Amino acid sequence: MRFGPVPVQEAVGAIAAHSVRAGEAVVKKGRLVTAKDAEQLARAGVAEIIAVWLEPGDVGEDEAALRLAEAIAGAQTTVDRPFTGRANLFATQAGVLLVEPACIDAINAIDEAVTVATLPAYKPVVAGEMIGTVKIIPYAVPGAVLERALAGASRGAGDAVRVAAYARRRIAVVSTLLPGLKPSVVRKTLDVLGERLAPAEAAIVREARVPHEAGALTQELVGLGASEAELIVVFGASAIADRRDVIPAAIEAAGGRVEHFGMPVDPGNLLLIGSLAGKPVIGAPGCARSPKENGFDWVLHRLLADVPVTRNDIVGMGVGGLLMEIVSRPQPREERPAEPHQKKVAAVVLAAGQSRRMGGPNKLLARMEGVPLVRRAVEAAQASRAAPVIVVTGHQADSVRGALAGLDVTFVHNPDYAEGLSTSLRAGIAAVPGEADGALVCLADMPGVTPEVIDHLIAAFRPEEGARIVVPTFDGKRGNPVFWSRSFFERLRGIQGDVGARHLIGENPETVVEIEIGPAVTLDLDTPEAMQAAGGVLEAAD
Repeated sequence: MRFGPVPVQEAVGAIAAHSVRAGEAVVKKGRLVTAKDAEQLARAGVAEIIAVWLEPGDVGEDEAALRLAEAIAGAQTTVDRPFTGRANLFATQAGVLLVEPACIDAINAIDEAVTVATLPAYKPVVAGEMIGTVKIIPYAVPGAVLERALAGASRGAGDAVRVAAYARRRIAVVSTLLPGLKPSVVRKTLDVLGERLAPAEAAIVREARVPHEAGALTQELVGLGASEAELIVVFGASAIADRRDVIPAAIEAAGGRVEHFGMPVDPGNLLLIGSLAGKPVIGAPGCARSPKENGFDWVLHRLLADVPVTRNDIVGMGVGGLLMEIVSRPQPREERPAEPHQKKVAAVVLAAGQSRRMGGPNKLLARMEGVPLVRRAVEAAQASRAAPVIVVTGHQADSVRGALAGLDVTFVHNPDYAEGLSTSLRAGIAAVPGEADGALVCLADMPGVTPEVIDHLIAAFRPEEGARIVVPTFDGKRGNPVFWSRSFFERLRGIQGDVGARHLIGENPETVVEIEIGPAVTLDLDTPEAMQAAGGVLEAAD
């Protein structure tokens, strides 16, 4: 192909490289220049134009674009009529876009005149959606260049651009339950999943809710393995922390297999993929409860289209795997993770209650081995890595302060203590210093909580891994104290009524890490009988 300026009278039969308008003469870009065009341009004073001549063996832009587009188009795709050197590819059916990068890269490396662009590989697409385009940049390419591009289209396995149509449409869902997980959270989760399934014309055909225990989940999975469901999704009330955790253990106990746990996509790190009775199983990360894009979407739609997801596929998702934020997972710049030895953690000891169930005496002033109960709790916090220690007073504030005489603590008085636990929680969180990364909220009536227990919970706080709420457990039952990342402080300050923050734990399972501690974290002394059994001696009521 020749390209360049030429006297207008010599341009007859050439292609106009640019549109030319002079007087009544109009010659559009890409059109052959006729003798009439040349005459009118000359009369209008145009001496020369930029023109293109095709040489022997050249292939025009439209023909070249069409041939190459048809060469790369595979299953469930169609090529539209070419125009101005461009031929677009469209999906003919909803599914997941499959692209052979080796083919596309080989074509684009041949010559700057030939380009191919596609949507991202594995993107869910709908029928009629444009998925790729071939653009021949000049007005023609040498036949040899086109042949090399066509040869490049055959590289790799299968057609370079194709759509895997959705094939799995019957989905089973199991939600595990813990006391802090509200039914409304499960309902919302199912609604969000239904919206994700709609483009694939898939639906939830079986839905079950079982306790967050390996035995109960195993039994349910066995039944689903024999059901008509084609894919199983498990939403855990508590995030999966290890291959030996409840959900992976139940999958294997049901006769299934855990293929891979974890993925380099954020949000979505704690995803598990496995199989059971020939069906894929997804252990959903907590972020899958949100409608925003996360790693769960990347895996779900591939499996709905019967596209295998291997360990190599998952570990290759890191580049581009940092996705948009969700409310429950602040950006790193909003909460910069510190190394374990650098974490600044406060302890908030709630000591404002009225001990109503004691029938009069203030249980926090009861003595155990000669030491007031409240003093035992505060001394344990002081001996831990937490600093400062903040004590929230309310009922019989002067007596509580007296029981803590000589201790280096920060006192915060809650004048609204009679309105419920939330008022003390708000007062304590408001007093946490700005430089603290989080706070451990402690109850003052738990004599079994030692400095070692507190330090164990602090060590489990790993915001860089998503662990922003740390909850101690005993035999699967959640207890206290609970560690809260600063990212939850605003919501803690918004709690109302005579309740704690248990609902926030249930609403944000992807941020929760449970640590098995022992009976100390569930032993609180609310009644005279419990106090007597623990060896405490109540003072007489005022």
